[in-house]
Amino acid sequence: MTTYLAANDAPPRNTGHIKIYSLEDFDAMEAACQLTAKCLDAVTELVRPGTTTRELDRFIRNFGHDHGVVPATLNYRGYPHSSCISINHVVCHGMPSDKPLKNGDILNIDITFIVDGWHGDSSRMYIAGTPKRAAERLVDITHDCLMAGIDAVKPGNHMGAIGAAIERIAHAERCSVVRDFCGHGVGTLFHDAPNVLHYGRADEGIEMKPGMIFTIEPMINLGKPHVKILRDGWTAVTRDRSLSAQFEHSVGVTEDGCRVFSFSPIGLHKPLTSNG
Repeated sequence: MTTYLAANDAPPRNTGHIKIYSLEDFDAMEAACQLTAKCLDAVTELVRPGTTTRELDRFIRNFGHDHGVVPATLNYRGYPHSSCISINHVVCHGMPSDKPLKNGDILNIDITFIVDGWHGDSSRMYIAGTPKRAAERLVDITHDCLMAGIDAVKPGNHMGAIGAAIERIAHAERCSVVRDFCGHGVGTLFHDAPNVLHYGRADEGIEMKPGMIFTIEPMINLGKPHVKILRDGWTAVTRDRSLSAQFEHSVGVTEDGCRVFSFSPIGLHKPLTSNG
């Protein structure tokens, strides 16, 4: 049986209880997510052929330092970087390196800044140079999947409505949904209950209630959904080496729908143009 607890009454760890946050908490969460969104905006100009993902990660670390905050991923369970940067067939948790980006590469940059104890978690897709049409199409489809999942967030709906909406669009476009990873509760903890599946039936899962905060972060593949983890223990790739894309927003359930905390303040929600 699912238990919902006022966030102030809940233990400071993931106990499986669903935390219910206040409107003041929503404002604090949005402040954290907006700093992350501003960094994701700022990094856009740096994504071009020849740039290394280590350079992008260094920029992200310095951006956080300049704003007096730290990235949640840095030293998280031994992870040594300030962001996850996943290129082409890397599904998620890609590790920055000295390998330069090539023309046509697509990449997901995932950042979480901790601001006054709140975890601003978001990711976007970027394009280095001119993408192939299949890659550009995948990016568009994945963003559509995310927004369809967000549209399903409202009190009284089951969590399965999110996954059902995502899966419906992905399958209609002959793409697959990765099942090995999911969204999660977020707020004063980096990863909290509930898990947010990106597939399923609309009548499955717990009921959404006002005050819940979680991420929606579908990973969509052009090929099959199966993934494997590389020897570094972090990097997940498609088994068939097909392209993969991901977008992520942190959202809160309101009395009548959904509040998205991590929208770009200047409208850069997805790649609109290519950087040469």
